[in-house]
Amino acid sequence: MSHDWMLVETLGSEPTVVAQGARTVNLIPISSLLRRNPHLMAIQTAISETVRGGSGLSSITPKNDCVIRTEVVAMSDGRIHGVQMWIGAADEEPPPRPTVGPLVWDLTAGTATDTTESLEIGGWDPAKEPTHDRAFADDLPRRDLKPHEAEVIGMLIKPEAGVTICTTWDVTDYRGEQITIGFVARSLTETDDDDGRERVVCRAMNWRSVREGRTVQDDLLAQRILAGLARPGVHRALVDPQHWMLVKWLDDPAPFFDWRAGMSGAEGIHPDDMATAMEMAAGFGSGAVSGVLRVVARDGGWTPVHVTVHRVELREGVHAGLAELRLPTPTEIEDARLDERQPTAVDEKRTRTKRNSKR
Repeated sequence: MSHDWMLVETLGSEPTVVAQGARTVNLIPISSLLRRNPHLMAIQTAISETVRGGSGLSSITPKNDCVIRTEVVAMSDGRIHGVQMWIGAADEEPPPRPTVGPLVWDLTAGTATDTTESLEIGGWDPAKEPTHDRAFADDLPRRDLKPHEAEVIGMLIKPEAGVTICTTWDVTDYRGEQITIGFVARSLTETDDDDGRERVVCRAMNWRSVREGRTVQDDLLAQRILAGLARPGVHRALVDPQHWMLVKWLDDPAPFFDWRAGMSGAEGIHPDDMATAMEMAAGFGSGAVSGVLRVVARDGGWTPVHVTVHRVELREGVHAGLAELRLPTPTEIEDARLDERQPTAVDEKRTRTKRNSKR
């Protein structure tokens, strides 16, 4: 076997390998990948003891010819997402251990929690980005579509346990440099420690990876189509129209409203506009819908935004909204009759919102 550090995801029924050194591996059970390795049983034991003990260890194989070293990859809440493992001769020093970043998406609440490591690996400036109460649109790469990203977005819009994704993405980091990120995610059902309710969460890890094979993205045609449809003053994003949660920007983020609060759920929409928002959500199933909604302004008040939402199928049974956001014209504001709208009660059971998220 290679003497690189191996990254093993440990949230499933069996430890699965997701990276060897900087090379991404697509969730291969360690028993399959190392089935001919004479130290397989010792490696499996070391990984199990590492997860159980919550800290790394160093152990000698039964024949005293190799040493197994492990380190945990733990989230800030203490949950272990994976184990980094290296095996080599007893007198051999391992290479530098790759940095791995754990992160969690609370799919029920609609919030993301990162670590300093996951932010830095993902191309964000960890000195300027918060780790808690992040919008999903903050965690997903902006503008370009990535391989398997439809699966990730589908997971956010229609949360269900048991979904696993392992892939690599090419992104531009905050310095303007091109980087490749390895990414593994698994959705699980967990019980909230505060209220005892079940919630669906996605626990993930990222790492700096390498692009193998073709350097041209497989979805280059989709990128060209998106770029060709861009219009000045219009900012496109993928949204969950049932909950008005903005998931991913396809253009630069709109500068004319606080989108982290104003498109994070029903709480970001003016109470008097909820009836209009609900009508738009109901009409989404039959085609494009549009209207003027007042959302949270950058100064904390309310600002009107013209929203047009087109129906987009991500995968079978899962649809997102392709939203076009722009400033409304004076005529559109007049036709919307904002002053005549009345407050509407919101069903909290149908609304996933991000609370206290304004930055």
